Amino acid sequence: MLYIGIDSGTQSTKSVVLDFESGEIVAEASQPYQLISGLPAGHLEQNPSDWIDAVKATVVSCLEQLGNRKERVRGIGVSGQQHGLVVLDSSDEVIRPAKLWCDTSTVDQCEQFAAEFGGMEGLIAKAGNAMLPGYTIPKLLWLKQNEPENFSRVATILLPHDYINLALTGVKRMEYGDASGMGILNIRTKEWEQDLINFVDSRVNDMLPELGSSHAAHGALLPELASKWGLSSDVIVSAGGGDNMMGAIGTGNIADGTITASFGTSGTLYGCADKPIIDPNGEIAAFCDSTDRWLPLVCTMNVTVATEQVREWFGWDHDELEKQVASIPAGADGVNFLPYLNGERTPNLPNGTGVIHGLGGTSVSPAHIARAAMEGATLGLAYGLRRFDELGLNPGEIRLTGGGSKSAIWRQIAADVFDVPVVGLATVEGAGLGAAIQVAHADGKGSYEELCSRFVVLDESTRCEPNSEAAGIYQEKLDRQVQLTTALRDAGML
Repeated sequence: MLYIGIDSGTQSTKSVVLDFESGEIVAEASQPYQLISGLPAGHLEQNPSDWIDAVKATVVSCLEQLGNRKERVRGIGVSGQQHGLVVLDSSDEVIRPAKLWCDTSTVDQCEQFAAEFGGMEGLIAKAGNAMLPGYTIPKLLWLKQNEPENFSRVATILLPHDYINLALTGVKRMEYGDASGMGILNIRTKEWEQDLINFVDSRVNDMLPELGSSHAAHGALLPELASKWGLSSDVIVSAGGGDNMMGAIGTGNIADGTITASFGTSGTLYGCADKPIIDPNGEIAAFCDSTDRWLPLVCTMNVTVATEQVREWFGWDHDELEKQVASIPAGADGVNFLPYLNGERTPNLPNGTGVIHGLGGTSVSPAHIARAAMEGATLGLAYGLRRFDELGLNPGEIRLTGGGSKSAIWRQIAADVFDVPVVGLATVEGAGLGAAIQVAHADGKGSYEELCSRFVVLDESTRCEPNSEAAGIYQEKLDRQVQLTTALRDAGML
């Protein structure tokens, strides 16, 4: 039996095929795409058709690699970037490009929600989360206020992975995990919060599809796709979920005590809980996961964004970036890089910018800037780890996933910054593996505990233990990063 996991991200879509018997990834494919160019600052959008084209292309590529074995495919699972707003008309046609998780154009709309519902504290009391620009529902309010003609045509709103599921099955449905990042799901009850919905428009109730458990299959693969791809007529598509929810499954983060750190375009740090973890400060997102538990999560918007920008500045390949970073000691000789190049969610700086601080003497070098960028991106996640600790989530180790986790020097920096052992996964793309595991679960092949114990393999060659001296340096540097951020923000300069 074979299961396909699709990871539709911000920069590309990747598909993998999991062989249930051997536990091996037996085929994989990737296709990149771009953000829409030329938009005003803070507006970050993509055409949903690009996701569908990439899904189909990567699935076809995987099936070609399988040859006759493709007849063994039993199911497809989809992981998607969270929070994006896909708006459909009454014919299920896309009305306009999707505003993405990293779009920060909805600051005014978030402030309107806060003013109506008693600020951050009132919003957290009502639904469990503050209202942040990345979330979905402020985007819909933005659409109503800025593109009323388009808003009047909206019949359905979906999240990116839901839209891909629709393209695969013809069924419109949401599951608790990804829906919890919209800003209108009551995290405690897993029901829509009507006051928040009505603040946008009472019509929103009719735009929302069915909401339900992540355990249920989403539907059957459309007959025309099954025929075109040469698959059996009984292939199922699982509920799927957001990339962090699928990444949790794909890293075995399905029980208390495990923490995953994802080093991708954005950064996330998340755990699994059997009850909602509500942060009164609003810095930990109180999400649901896609196994019908909860997923406390910290998100930062600039991880590989920062290192890739530096790498491109200096014309390096990835090997040279690693070499340059490794040539500089822990702490980068006092150079701080505040990596808020795309604004920031944690801390909440939707209009934030990047800052390099502390250059002087021998530290004025490309290598110092590169080291500081890698450290700064990691320190952003370490700030979230402090909040986890304060809320009682104390990991014995942290599992790393995402593109940045491929870097040996970055793994060691992470161990030192977090002051906790870190280890990578045998399959770096955890979200795709998680999607494949989810559909195997939906196909009745075992519990999540059983499936993750079989298919989630730690790569012990990547394990890094923290260096106590470096860890001390980074605790001081984290304090300095927080102080710099606070001072610049309060002065209106960030």
